[in-house]
Parts: sequence; C-alpha cells; structure tokens
Amino acid sequence: MRGVDSELALAEEAAKKSSVLWLALPGSPQPLAAWHVWVDGGVAVVHEGAEQPLPGLRDAPEVELLLRSKDKGSLLLRLAARVVALEPRTEAYEHAVAALHAQRQSAPDGEEQPARWARESLVTRLEPTGPVVEGPGAYEPTSRRLPPVPTDATTLKRLPLVIGRRASRRPKL
Repeated sequence: MRGVDSELALAEEAAKKSSVLWLALPGSPQPLAAWHVWVDGGVAVVHEGAEQPLPGLRDAPEVELLLRSKDKGSLLLRLAARVVALEPRTEAYEHAVAALHAQRQSAPDGEEQPARWARESLVTRLEPTGPVVEGPGAYEPTSRRLPPVPTDATTLKRLPLVIGRRASRRPKL
C-alpha cells in the first residue's frame, strides 16, 4: 500500500500536468471546474471579480480536490485540502500571483492583471491535508453522473438560417 508521501507526490504531479481541477465546495450541487497553478506544495487559484466564480471557497475550512488524468481526462485523485486565504502584499500572495500570472492565458489587461487581482479578486491556496480518498486501485464503484444543473436556457426548434452553410442534398439517382 502506498504511503501518504507517495500519494501527495502523485497529487503534485497530477496538479502540475493539468491546469484544470474540480472543487467540491460546500453547498454546491456538483464540483466546479477551476484553473490553477501548483505552487510550493499546494494549489493556488484566483477567483471572484472578473475571474472564475468559486462561491463559498473562502468560507470553507476544507474542500475536496478532484484531479484529472492528463491523458484521459478522467478522475485520477480525490483528496481533501485545507483552504488558506492569501492576502495582498504578503510573500506567499506575491509568489502565488507571479505563478498564476505566468500561466494565465488571454489576460484582458496584460501586465496590469496582478494589480487588478489585488483590487477585485481573491487568491486562495489549497493545501492537501492527508491521504487520498480515491485514487488508482481504490475508486468508488458508483456512477458519477449527476442531473444537469437547472437553467433558464432553451433551445430553438429550428436551426437558424446561416449564410454560407452548405445545404444538404440528396444523392441523384
């Protein structure tokens, strides 16, 4: 059986290889996707403001991280993590923001992004706290399918006319 150190090393490797993970937040009907960066033994995420919404993350003392396999995209690990709020103008905050800024794609404000994060967003560190709940060789045999989240969105009965779309034709006999 693997030890806690090897499980945390697997969590680190999985988090470094994939920039997306899922967070099981208290009060959320299903896990929420979040982009992240692995920094100094934990996951750093920037949220709220103009960034990704992760409601209730800062209020929870602990959350579950669901890390995916980079090659298949399926669940690799599920483990608990302690939520640590990072405050602007601290060394841990600056280090996390530098790593997040380097990995952020399509920033709307370029090099001004860290200043915007300090004004509008929250930076939070998620530190793995112990053994893996689910992982290779120990997955729950239950289905993970959840019903769709309720929404007001609707679909059209007919596809709209699109100029330039090739009309389907029947083969000539």
